[in-house]
Amino acid sequence: MSAAVSAAASAGATALPSPSKLKQRPRHSSPSDESVVSSGVTTELDSASASTPSTPTFARNDEPEPGKAAAGQGEDFLWMYTEEPHRSRRMAILKTHPEVRKLMGPTKWTAVIALSVLALQISLALYLRRFPTLSWQTLLTAYVVGGTANQNTFLAIHEITHNLAFKSIKLNKALAIVVNCAIAVPYAMAFKGYHIEHHKFLGEDGIDTDLPSRLEAVILNNVAGKTFFATFQLLFYALRPGFIRSQRPTYWHFINLVTVLSFDALLVKFFGWRPVLYLLLSSFFAGSLHPCAAHFIAEHYLLSRPDPDSVQHLALETTSYYGPLNVLTYNVGYHNEHHDFPSVPWTRLPALRAMAPEFYDTLPYHTSWPLVTWRFITDPKVGMWSRAKREGRGERIDEHVWHGLYEKKGEETEDPFVEEEEMRREMAEAVEIGYASDCE
Repeated sequence: MSAAVSAAASAGATALPSPSKLKQRPRHSSPSDESVVSSGVTTELDSASASTPSTPTFARNDEPEPGKAAAGQGEDFLWMYTEEPHRSRRMAILKTHPEVRKLMGPTKWTAVIALSVLALQISLALYLRRFPTLSWQTLLTAYVVGGTANQNTFLAIHEITHNLAFKSIKLNKALAIVVNCAIAVPYAMAFKGYHIEHHKFLGEDGIDTDLPSRLEAVILNNVAGKTFFATFQLLFYALRPGFIRSQRPTYWHFINLVTVLSFDALLVKFFGWRPVLYLLLSSFFAGSLHPCAAHFIAEHYLLSRPDPDSVQHLALETTSYYGPLNVLTYNVGYHNEHHDFPSVPWTRLPALRAMAPEFYDTLPYHTSWPLVTWRFITDPKVGMWSRAKREGRGERIDEHVWHGLYEKKGEETEDPFVEEEEMRREMAEAVEIGYASDCE
């Protein structure tokens, strides 16, 4: 257990100013079962809550009536009264560490790696056309190499969506469309619109299409259903937006469609169907029961029921992963850091965490993506309902609650006389790159 996370255990003793509330409807588990996050998450929050004085309540746990069966409790999502946690923490970090702004901006390595992976996948697709599509040579390569490569491509497009490959928004879009050819299905421009909404409206019902619908949660809330979901995650992400929140197509969507389908057609014309089928298999494995695909679940699913007295548990709506698979996935495991500062590229996310350890080392985090998938499928207390939702933006969270998680050392860096105006400017700068308009 790291000393940084152990520090979270003492954080609860600090009285937190201006608390906001969140609401939790009945879920099927007992408080004693939820006190410790799974072995896939490093946390010591319970030892803190057991010994701390009363702290402001962030959640209300509406326990079911005694004697009622679990099936009759009416499971539901975790409904929040508060806004998403990243805006307030972003403000707190900018006040304490204004030097974070130096980390923002694109990195050349995204384009270099993304195009290299595209070249690798095209080369493998052409080489493997000599083998039947369902041969062990093709299937094994598609899972081990292709699945990893196309998951890397998914996350390259994710980085490019935040305009972190070039300063020009148009160049970022063009690169995303070119790299999209490795996936063999046009989606990059549609993903851009939905993903920016996922950041701006995290957890908002009817807007954030990363959230499972109630129908999905009801039907898939068992081992077989969760296994099906984990196996065909890409299918859900592809179809869900059409039922929840459709987009208005732009000419960039049209360019994306024509480019990728033309690329597929050229492969078929000159080399037959096998290269395209290899790319499709790689995309399927990339979003299926693959070690790297676990990040889809690890990022925002709640593997423990939030403690109503813990601001650390309020932060569980997003959970980071610090492990070796980040090397293959553009550091997407640094997900709290990414949502706090979407304009910081993947190459500098570890530096962001190191720059503000008092904000990040106090939070629970995953240590194993495969273990997250295993826990999600097999644990009856975790499943499709294990997501935080809110109706609208929710009540503002005072950024000072994040200062309550650590013992301050040294003097404050903020100037109280310029705080209001300067913070507005810093906030705009912090998100401008990552949230840049999709209209160009």
